[in-house]
Amino acid sequence: MKQTKGINTADFDYLRQLVHQHSAVVLDGDKTYLAELHLQPIAEAAGFETITELVAYLRHQPVSNLHIQAIEALVTNETSFFRDTYPFEALKKLVLPELIKKRRIERSLNIWCAACSHGQEPYSIAILLREYFPLLANWSVKIIASDFSGKVLERAKAGRYNQLEIKRGLPKNLRDRYFKLLDNEWQIQDEIRQKIEFRQMNLVHPWAVLPQIDIIMLRNVLIYFDINTKKNLLTKVRQQLNPDGYLFLGSGETTINLHQSFERVQFDKSIFYRLRPVGLDNAIALGQ
Repeated sequence: MKQTKGINTADFDYLRQLVHQHSAVVLDGDKTYLAELHLQPIAEAAGFETITELVAYLRHQPVSNLHIQAIEALVTNETSFFRDTYPFEALKKLVLPELIKKRRIERSLNIWCAACSHGQEPYSIAILLREYFPLLANWSVKIIASDFSGKVLERAKAGRYNQLEIKRGLPKNLRDRYFKLLDNEWQIQDEIRQKIEFRQMNLVHPWAVLPQIDIIMLRNVLIYFDINTKKNLLTKVRQQLNPDGYLFLGSGETTINLHQSFERVQFDKSIFYRLRPVGLDNAIALGQ
C-alpha cells in the first residue's frame, strides 16, 4: 500500500523552505495535509512510491521541473467568479465610471489581475466590461492576468471550467451568455478569452515590463507573505499604479502599517485603496 499520509516534520520543513525560497509564500506549519493531498500524485508520476522518497530526491538535486511542480502544488489557487461580489460592485458603480470620465481623451484603460489563478477574476472583469460598459468596445482596454504557476496559467488560458467551478459566483444568465457546454465542461467564448493577456510572473522577482496600470487586483495575495515581502510588494505596486488608479486587496488584507503611500477608500461594503496625493505622502514621511 502506498504511503499517502504521515509526512514527517523534517520533510515538511524542507518543502516550506523550498516554497518560500522560490515564491516567498509562507506555508503554515499546520498545512501538512497539503503535501499529503497534492504531492502524492506528483511522486507517483515521477516514479516514487511515497512523498518521503520524492522529498529525499528533491533534497539532493539541482532545482528542476520536479521542484517547480512540487512548489506549484503547495501554493493555494483558490478562486471563483465575481469573488466576494462587493469589489465588482465597486468597479461597476464607482471606479470604472470615474476612470472612464478621466480617460475620455486618451480612451485607454489598463487593468492587471496580479495573481489570476485559474482565470475566474480576469474573465469576470472582462464580462463586467462587456455587460455594463459597451462604450469601451472602441477604447484600448488591456487586461493583463499573471500568475506564478505556469500550470495554473495554462488552465486559465484554456478558459474551461467544470460544473462546480462554473456554479461558484457566476449567475446563470451570464453563464448562458458567455459560455458553452463542451464535454461536460463550460468553455468561455473566444471573444472574451482573447481579451485577456496572460503572463507568467513571480511577484517577488523583478517584474517584466508592464504599462502603468489603472486598476490593480492583488486580492488574497498579501496574506501568504511575510511582513518585509508585503512592504516590498506594495512599494512596487505604488510605482506601477497610475496616480489616480486603484488597488484592490482581499477582504482580510490592508496597506495600514505596511505602506504609507496608500489611503483607504470605502464604497458600500467594499474597501479598496488609492495613492495619497504626493504632498500628503511626503508630509507623512516627514512625520508632519
